[in-house]
Amino acid sequence: MEKKNIVVGIGEVLWDMLPDGKILGGAPVNFAYHAMQLGAVGVAISSVGDDELGREIIDSVNEKRIKNCIAVNKYPTSTVGVTLKDGKPEYTIYEGVAWDFMELIPEATEILKQADAVCFGTLAQRSPVSHDAILEALKLVEEQCMKVYDINLRQKYYSKELIHESLSVANIFKINDDEVEIFKHLFDMEGSETEVCRKIKETYSLEYLALTKGEKGSYLFHKDEVSFLPTPFVNVEDTVGAGDSFTSAMVMGILNKQPLREIHRKAVELSAFVCTQKGGTPALTPEMLV
Repeated sequence: MEKKNIVVGIGEVLWDMLPDGKILGGAPVNFAYHAMQLGAVGVAISSVGDDELGREIIDSVNEKRIKNCIAVNKYPTSTVGVTLKDGKPEYTIYEGVAWDFMELIPEATEILKQADAVCFGTLAQRSPVSHDAILEALKLVEEQCMKVYDINLRQKYYSKELIHESLSVANIFKINDDEVEIFKHLFDMEGSETEVCRKIKETYSLEYLALTKGEKGSYLFHKDEVSFLPTPFVNVEDTVGAGDSFTSAMVMGILNKQPLREIHRKAVELSAFVCTQKGGTPALTPEMLV
């Protein structure tokens, strides 16, 4: 039997408090869940509190067949207020929560040494404790492991220094069009979105760079190749987790050594499907898994 790829999401795990109830969320969990559905061992590394919400997260992670490397600590389990405007989420993120004090439990350390891909973002690095845990995790992986930085800028929780440091340890990068504008401002860069993306890719010697633009399509850059694909028209329920599913499908395509266009097509297809569902972790249909 062929060995499954081990694909890790590290960072925030939380309950997205949507208008009609709570749904398991956090970019790392969304990412790991879709990697699992696409054939990998999907792993979540984070921390929850020793409380009812934390126990429910661990139950939900186990139920979704994500490998659980989640530590339990004395801080409250994270919830994020989500309001939807035309299906697009706006987040209210609270501080001093369990994932701000993330630690690597022994199971996480062992998994990281075997990982084929690790995805991390900016938000979970807002606290020194979790920032250091993420950097420690990235040092544990083998040299050939893909280190995926999905920038995921939220509210005020980012800085030029943090983004630069994260890009310096990554070899794959995902950014959206709103984040490109923030990036240009922070790094004093000029040019079109694609020109800026090419500069980022070259400056940080990235293997792949993905630029997503919502309903305006997306780009995937690799070596001298560029793929652009329009976004399919779908009936949007909400866009929570759509970017995470795009990243997950992209990573799985790269691990499976698919051509750039095929990698991109699958990522677009999966993220469009997630937009038609509630929350960031819907079950994929059999057609989506082909």
